Amino acid sequence: MGFFNGVPVSIKGTGMYVPEKVLTNQDLMAMVDTSDEWIRDRTGIRRRHIAAEGELTSSIAEKASREALRDSGISPEDLDMVIVATNSPDTLFPGVAPKLQGMLEAKKAGAFDVQSGCTSGVYAMAIAAGGIASGVWKNVLVVGAEVLSRIIDWTDRNTCVLFGDGAGAMVLGPAADGEGHFISADMRSDGTKHDQITLLGGLVEYPASGETLEKKLHYVAMKGNDVFKFVNRVIPPFLKEYCLESGFQPEDISWWFFHQANQRIIDKTAERLGIDPEKVVINIDEYGNTSAASVFLALSEFMREGKLQKGEKLLFTAFGAGMTYGGIIYEA
Repeated sequence: MGFFNGVPVSIKGTGMYVPEKVLTNQDLMAMVDTSDEWIRDRTGIRRRHIAAEGELTSSIAEKASREALRDSGISPEDLDMVIVATNSPDTLFPGVAPKLQGMLEAKKAGAFDVQSGCTSGVYAMAIAAGGIASGVWKNVLVVGAEVLSRIIDWTDRNTCVLFGDGAGAMVLGPAADGEGHFISADMRSDGTKHDQITLLGGLVEYPASGETLEKKLHYVAMKGNDVFKFVNRVIPPFLKEYCLESGFQPEDISWWFFHQANQRIIDKTAERLGIDPEKVVINIDEYGNTSAASVFLALSEFMREGKLQKGEKLLFTAFGAGMTYGGIIYEA
């Protein structure tokens, strides 16, 4: 855990994009052995958005980015870095971020991807804030974007009901007088649990072959019960410790932006921390699990609704493949 010292870093603008196509629980009932009640009871999800043919992670990232840039009043030419958090890049290389940097004509900016499971968005946020606080960068575009529908096995009811596509973005820069700022961040991992959420096929350990196709190693696989146990064991005490080390009690946080993975996990974590459910931002019912994009989508919608008041504290937290997890606190 560490505090952001040096240049105070503010969220200058936010944006989002989700594909038009909607896949409901009723639609899934025609595809796999499931039911609306089964999905809602276990996950809280009612709908998810699915990228159209031709829509790529880079293209939806561009739409969210342009909205965030408009909201911030910062032009692409003034960006120093473009960071894209994603687990479903268009290609392994080039990354999504360099493509996006070119699409935006951010001619002075560097660009790189962050891939660390569903925690990627929180990791990317912390990296960007740290770079600005240290004086290395001034304006940074941070994007979470996923087209997970292309790497999901649509015959596996345990995974296909969970995920959706979408992109969210934020522009970070030095805080002006009276603007909010990031306070602290804590990024962690337990690599002994690296086998709990995987996509194994097509690279060094399992090169693409007829066997990897037959075994469906090119799709997301998840040990759902193990993930659920890990999160319930690790995340609540981690968040309690992180808040205390940052100088706060959990109840001091005004708004909680949990990774939108599972409603039951969110509810259970909030209950164990003694968090008022009204302080928890939820959109999983509409978008499902959008992995690295989820906290960005939640923040962008929240900002659109005009709920944020000066001085309020926001905590963004996620967990994901690795198993990675982390949190970052922002004061408006």
